[in-house]
Amino acid sequence: MDNDRLQKYIAGGLSQHERAEALTPPLPQEASELLLSCPPADYSASSIARAVEDCDAQLLGLSVTGMRDDTGFPVIALRVNVRDASGVARSLRRYGYDPFFVGSAPDSAMRRRAQERANELIHYLEM
Repeated sequence: MDNDRLQKYIAGGLSQHERAEALTPPLPQEASELLLSCPPADYSASSIARAVEDCDAQLLGLSVTGMRDDTGFPVIALRVNVRDASGVARSLRRYGYDPFFVGSAPDSAMRRRAQERANELIHYLEM
């Protein structure tokens, strides 16, 4: 089945939406996305990968997007295999990059537990 999709991709048989979806699958639960921008002269994929790997994280995806930041610099999208990417963001800053967005897939179990705790607090406040 995946081979069929690959063959269609290579042959140009997928729509633009299907092509984008094939290249950027949904974010796994144990992963995060980061966006950063930098002057084109300062861009180094190996330096970015090194910054990610210094945090014992794996770089799942790196892409120079078609977006631009306020200064006109290209936006780079990263996917890493950690839920909390704050350490990766700090490491990128040490390497001279400035991530301006860090996000992760919603964790339904964590959200459910937070909701349960909020309900318990409301119960105690109503006593």
